[in-house]
Amino acid sequence: MKKLLPLVAFCAVLLGLAFAPTAGAVGGFPTKGHWHPQAQTGAWQWQLQGKFQLTPGADVYDIDAFESTVGDVRAIHRHRAKAICYVDVGSWEEYRPDAGKFPSSVLGKRYEGYPEERWLDIRHFHEFAAIMEKRFDLCAHKRFDAIEPDNINGWENDTGFPLTRADQLRYNRWIASQVHKRGMAVALKNDPKQAAQLVGDYDFAIVEQCFQYNECGYYKPFINADKAVFEAEYELPTSKFCAKAEALDFSSIRKNVELFGQPWEPCDPLPESTE
Repeated sequence: MKKLLPLVAFCAVLLGLAFAPTAGAVGGFPTKGHWHPQAQTGAWQWQLQGKFQLTPGADVYDIDAFESTVGDVRAIHRHRAKAICYVDVGSWEEYRPDAGKFPSSVLGKRYEGYPEERWLDIRHFHEFAAIMEKRFDLCAHKRFDAIEPDNINGWENDTGFPLTRADQLRYNRWIASQVHKRGMAVALKNDPKQAAQLVGDYDFAIVEQCFQYNECGYYKPFINADKAVFEAEYELPTSKFCAKAEALDFSSIRKNVELFGQPWEPCDPLPESTE
């Protein structure tokens, strides 16, 4: 699902890109291995809009690559939580500071409901690979633990290009390899029909509305491999999905589709102390 973000922090982004780390590093420092989140029911938080604030009870945070600051990620780590970096890799967003670097030949149809975005022609992803690599470098420089690459299921949508299953698998595996080279974990974002084929390439999954649309079963290969599934519902009340999420070992929350910090309703109960 998309978000409605303003264009901010342009100078901060350029500064971050200027200090891009080398492969196999986080924030410029060598790493021995990346995060491997295990299947769990603990609470996670997903915020792509508004001023970032810590949420008592959250063990994992998913925030925007461009909008976030190094300080935000440090605050998450000080609270012994993990930080996931949101990056759109499947559609072009006109409000991003690097939007002008994409060749027009790879821009497809408008993303339904989001007129400021257009699908990318992933058949020719090497034409914009360097842009994506710099985005991943930005996440690594800010010392994120993982990346959420969004819109990696274009093959199921009306993109304006004749994308195939094979095209999508090739691109998704390239994304995973690039993130791993930078010492971070990578999430399979939606793309349910390829989950079984990609479970070996991805470290965990981030899923939207799988209870509402009866798609949660596609992600059982992740649970079977003891890999976390972080799931969000926008319309169903928690009473309609939390018991099912616990039974599946999913970490599920209820949010509004705009993905501000609040409201936030985790299935996992908040701790008694919220220090």
